[in-house]
Formats: sequence, C-alpha cells, structure tokens
Amino acid sequence: MTTPAAPVTFTAPEIAPEMAPGMAPEITRHPMTPVPYRVRSRRPDRADTVTLTLEPLEGSAPPFLPGQFTMLYAPGVGEIAISISGRARSGGYVQTVRAVGAVSRALCRMPVGAVVGVRGPFGTAWEPSAAAGMDVVVAAGGLGLAPLRPVIRELAAHGARYGRISLIVGTRTPATLIYPRELARWRDENGIDVQVTVDHPDRSWKGPVGLVTKLIDRVVFEPRRTYAFVCGPEIMMHAVAAELVRRHVPAERIALSLERNMKCGIGRCGHCQLGPLFTCVDGPVLGYDRVAPLLGVREL
Repeated sequence: MTTPAAPVTFTAPEIAPEMAPGMAPEITRHPMTPVPYRVRSRRPDRADTVTLTLEPLEGSAPPFLPGQFTMLYAPGVGEIAISISGRARSGGYVQTVRAVGAVSRALCRMPVGAVVGVRGPFGTAWEPSAAAGMDVVVAAGGLGLAPLRPVIRELAAHGARYGRISLIVGTRTPATLIYPRELARWRDENGIDVQVTVDHPDRSWKGPVGLVTKLIDRVVFEPRRTYAFVCGPEIMMHAVAAELVRRHVPAERIALSLERNMKCGIGRCGHCQLGPLFTCVDGPVLGYDRVAPLLGVREL
C-alpha cells in the first residue's frame, strides 16, 4: 500500500547567486521539488487504467530515455514512481497509470486541465543500441508493457538495425490488455512477431492461455545472438529470464526493469534498496547477471 506523502508546495526555482556580468540567470531546482504539469489529455485504457499526457506549465519537459520514470505527485494525496511510456507530440510525457492505491487512484481520476507535480526523469534506461545486429525478444507482463513501449517504438521505427524482433505479452484477461491497437500496428505494419497470452480467457478469446513463459516456444530467435528486454511482475521476470538463460541467452544480455517502493528517486531514502543496489539510481533497468542472485532471496 502506498503511504501518502505530506502535501508539497510548488515552490519557485532557485537562481544561482553568483553569475558573471551579462550572463542570464541559471535556473536550478532541487530534485525533491515537484514541477507543476498540466494534464493535457486523459485516455481511459481499461476500467482501472488511464494514460495521461502531461505538459509543464512553463518551459519544456526534460528529455528522457526509454525505461526511465518520474515521481508523480497527486496534490494532497501523495507521490509514486510511474514509468514514462512515451513523448507526446507536444513535447510532454505520456504515462500510463493503473489504479491500485490511493495515489494511483487519485492520478487516474485527474481530469484534463488538472495540475500534478512531476520530478525527474530518474533512473537507468533500456539500451536498444546494445541489441543492434541481434535478434530481440521483448517480454511484458501486465502493466509492464507501459515501460517497454518506448523501446518497442524504437525497435519498430528502426527494424532494419536488428534481426528478428519478437514481443510476447501476458495479461490476466483479454479486458486487461493495454495498447491493443499499437500491438496490432506493430505486428501488421512493423513486422514484429506479437504473441499474447491470457490467464483467464473469455468466450471471445482464441489465443494462447497460460504463463507468458509458454510463448517463448512460439517465437524464433538465435539464443547466443539475442538481446532481451523484460518487464512485469517480479516472479514473471525471473521466470522469463531463467528460461532464456536455460536456452543459452547470455544473462548479461537480458535487461529487467525492477520495481520497489521508491520515495525519493535520488538514492537517499533507502526505501527501494535491493541488497547493495538502490533501484531508483542503479535501476530500474538492470542486467539479469547482476540481479539474479538477489531475486532468489526471499523478502529482499
């Protein structure tokens, strides 16, 4: 359960006190101070999931790398870490939020025009350039497709740089699948092998049923020349990565996006510690070779 943070005041940026004559003021902002962003658009994806487009009230949104996150503040409720799902045409951030706690529910209810606080971007990123010339397997579980969306869009836009590209997705039910139109476009227009499985099918579902690991048998890749990007529930990521290693994909070429209870985003509070790592600064994207020993420790 998310612990609500104390209300945050959007304070004015600080101006560097020492400047050479004629220089414009250098505006800096403390990394713990949220920047006010306006909700430009709101798209309900599913009953409990909303995609927001956020734009700063002043200036432009800082650049981000695929896989990074921001800390989103719902005024008077609290702050949580949410991955960036893309860059809007207007230059703002696209972020998909699922209502699972007090803060995420408040963010999902935000109407167009509402103001939220944003800190970041923070964290490490996916590195699609590391997969150049290799087959690529992207594995997503549930809302894990949202942090992977920017790297999938990169793969789709520059498919000639890579070998075979496969996307395997697991979701609870057909109704909880996010980005269905984009999945179809990546398959039909970009040539990505898209495979989807559900845990609980309805009468209309004609596809695979079961764990996302079962979809590994349905895609084609050369293990020793494969790079994998994996995001989803921790148990799912561990299972997918272990299966890929069993098939001789090198562990250092399997990237996971880990989730912990992040509070500060800058490695100071310790809430997101995973053994010797702080997920907010050492991650969230980490190689399986580094985290495999840690994921096997209960309650770490």
